[in-house]
Amino acid sequence: MAPVIGRRLRRGAVTSAVAAAAVAALAASQAPGVTDVPRDGQTTGASDTPPGGDSATGDSPYYTDLPPLKSPVPAAPNGGDKEAEAGVPATVLDAYKKAETALAEAKPGCNVPWQLLAAIGKVESGHARGGRVDANGTTPKPILGPVLNGNGFAKITDTDKGAYDGDTTHDRAVGPMQFIPATWAFSGQDGNDDGKKDPNNIYDAALAAGHYLCANDRDLAVEDDLHRAILSYNQSTEYLNTVLSWLEYYRNGVHEVPDGKGVLPDDRSDRRVPGLGPSLTPGGTGSHKPGKGDKGDNGNRDRTGTHTPGKGGGGSEKPGNGGDDKPDPPTPTERVARLKDAGTGTLSAAAGDAFAERVEVRTESKSGSGVAKVKVKFRVVGDTDARFEGGARSAVITTTAAGKATAPVLKAGKRTGQFAVRATVVGRTLTGLDYTAKVTAPQADALVRTSDKPLTCEAGKEFADRVEVKATYKGEAADGVTASATLITSATDATPNDKGPYFKDVNGNPVRALKGLKTDANGLLKLPKLYADDAAGTYLLRIATVGGGTLTVELKVTAPADSTPTTPTTPDVPTAPAAPTTQAD
Repeated sequence: MAPVIGRRLRRGAVTSAVAAAAVAALAASQAPGVTDVPRDGQTTGASDTPPGGDSATGDSPYYTDLPPLKSPVPAAPNGGDKEAEAGVPATVLDAYKKAETALAEAKPGCNVPWQLLAAIGKVESGHARGGRVDANGTTPKPILGPVLNGNGFAKITDTDKGAYDGDTTHDRAVGPMQFIPATWAFSGQDGNDDGKKDPNNIYDAALAAGHYLCANDRDLAVEDDLHRAILSYNQSTEYLNTVLSWLEYYRNGVHEVPDGKGVLPDDRSDRRVPGLGPSLTPGGTGSHKPGKGDKGDNGNRDRTGTHTPGKGGGGSEKPGNGGDDKPDPPTPTERVARLKDAGTGTLSAAAGDAFAERVEVRTESKSGSGVAKVKVKFRVVGDTDARFEGGARSAVITTTAAGKATAPVLKAGKRTGQFAVRATVVGRTLTGLDYTAKVTAPQADALVRTSDKPLTCEAGKEFADRVEVKATYKGEAADGVTASATLITSATDATPNDKGPYFKDVNGNPVRALKGLKTDANGLLKLPKLYADDAAGTYLLRIATVGGGTLTVELKVTAPADSTPTTPTTPDVPTAPAAPTTQAD
């Protein structure tokens, strides 16, 4: 299928009949929600508007071919050829995937899928003209859009002195992702780490496109943000629908082809209205005109969804099934009459933990039977940092043979409180289901000391060692758990003691109860220094956490040592007077 290059529609330039045909054709391409998108003229935030223009591309042309109506076959089971349109040139595909990886780190809340970059790259340049890039990802010559002189496109006077587009009078969109120089000036990136920001390099351009789409803190896992991001690239409903169609197509599978071997755009002079195909032209009646090759196609639909008369068709426009009057059977999605809960339990988890329960729903027909192969979208709604596996706010799951779809494992973030998980059927306006989920404060169910050294202190002095404990929850270190520490009166009386060991507040005053303590990333909690008053004895310190973890620690205060003893003295004893002596004559 050769792509057709088409001129970007100026607002209001197409009749309502032609526009309706375009949307119908796109709806047939399996893109989700393509009939429920913002109309032309929708505006985006000011920061999405590049200097000198109203889009990233300056309204340069884009390739408007639609993907096949069937899903791609990345690897045919019978060994046959792979579907050509599902092939993406190797270097270009590598650039899209590396951009996704880099953006996951730089913009983790944006959730840019590489398939979106591939869809835009397909629509903007046919993947750099079929992958015509060198080993470093640079095109051999610049891919240039038309001169933006106001003649059918935006009017943007030169902003780069011809550095990128070679035009010193007006600007032109440049490179595989078609950036105008003014946009590249603030969105350009170095995606291949060669020290340069080159719009003609697919690695640089793909990464720049991702950053541009993430402007204004968008989360592309959210449908509204996804639509706004695409419209910021080009504010055209036809452009939005075309990109969504290729996004859905690439999500169903791609395969790698050699550089330069991708499906080449057909840059013909008879440019068609975007999204309408060869049989519908602006100002025409929209009727089918059989052309060369129409004969003998057995009444199959062409890629736009319009009927192509087959052999013996007589020019009739009866759709489907070889031109007979039988309507096409309803698709699985069309058969769904309601969405029901399939036994989801209570959604509650402590901050940082995975939810034990997963949302499970069932798509049912009018008769109550389950409908298989239906896409169900699960989305996290509300002010929360809880996310599905991989950090995504939403996920699309296909129902089983029983019609059931189970959401991925949900993990609570650090933020506590309530939010919702919403389940909806992709492509239908059926009432969705909202499930209330709750994130509680982090918990610990066990506390242990990190040392078995006795805690003793002499009265009137300070304890040499500080008390340190480790908190765990279900055997794992419990970080961020709130705890309290109280010097209790007795094992049966948890009121603060009025004597014995104490902590000090900021003013140096004794306190015997501390609240609002928290464990660190490893679940450790080290208490402030303890002091002893003059009362000797054995005392108790009780530490408690949210979740029921408790520990009682024994503290001993010994009496002060005796003062230095004095040496005893012998009392004075009076002596008897000496007896008089007599002298012999």
